[in-house]
Amino acid sequence: MRKFPKCGSRGHSQHGMTLLELILACAILMILSSAALPVARYTLVHKKEELLHYQLRQMKDAIDRYKDLADTNKIRVEIGSEGYPPDLDTLVKGVKLGAGDDKKIRFLRRIPVDPMTGHAEWGLRCVSDDPDSTSWCGKNVFDVYSKSQATASDGTRYADW
Repeated sequence: MRKFPKCGSRGHSQHGMTLLELILACAILMILSSAALPVARYTLVHKKEELLHYQLRQMKDAIDRYKDLADTNKIRVEIGSEGYPPDLDTLVKGVKLGAGDDKKIRFLRRIPVDPMTGHAEWGLRCVSDDPDSTSWCGKNVFDVYSKSQATASDGTRYADW
């Protein structure tokens, strides 16, 4: 028959962790987790910036497709609009193709939400506006930009994208 050591006897290893080992393990976990937080924050900002680039590209492509159809006289445009859409809602609602055709073409499914501001509001520029203008003339949409005044991770402003 095998004998088991008594609970308080010395010389035999005891299983489990001491309080000091537990404190050290918790300290190491806290250091590792505090190192991971900035990486997670940077990843979140980087994803928002990628989404902003994507949404700006989608809207600018829609404006360009509208302009191409207007230049080839496939859609009707207002005189003085230079062939650009009057607003972003026109890209969502669509326009009729041709004179006698009831077929509509839409350029966007919806106006996307700006990931930096959290709103579906974008800065607009007309053909006649200065390239760095923050006011819109109200005649046509030549360019879109974010209304966020924050600085991107590359040092530029989101509004300059």
